[in-house]
Amino acid sequence: MATAKIEYKGGLRTECTHLSSGTVISTDAPLDNKGKGEFFSPTDLVATAYASCMLTIMGIYCQEHGIMMTSGSVEVAKIMEASPRRIGKLMIQMDLRQNNWDSETAERVIRAGKACPVAKTLGENVEVELEILS
Repeated sequence: MATAKIEYKGGLRTECTHLSSGTVISTDAPLDNKGKGEFFSPTDLVATAYASCMLTIMGIYCQEHGIMMTSGSVEVAKIMEASPRRIGKLMIQMDLRQNNWDSETAERVIRAGKACPVAKTLGENVEVELEILS
């Protein structure tokens, strides 16, 4: 079964519908690639998916191991490469301090997050600079 339906809407935009929930997001080409930059670009979604996946896997790990995870926020920036045009680097700043974990717990949770499916998918193709406050 398909996960999403994507329609080209013209003007370098798409409309993406998540089929099981009906949630809709739009994408736009970025300013540096002939777009208006009014919505997430597809590469913005990849960067966002990486950070979101890390937090989600951390949450699952905590749930499975009886660890309270009540907070987590991330800012992510992507650096594009020109030839070929691709994501070259992700700069991720994650704040987990409000969870008040001891250092051993933080280390275990962070290790789980670093092994998220998106990270495994991108592998060595994208440099990741990760700063975590715990």
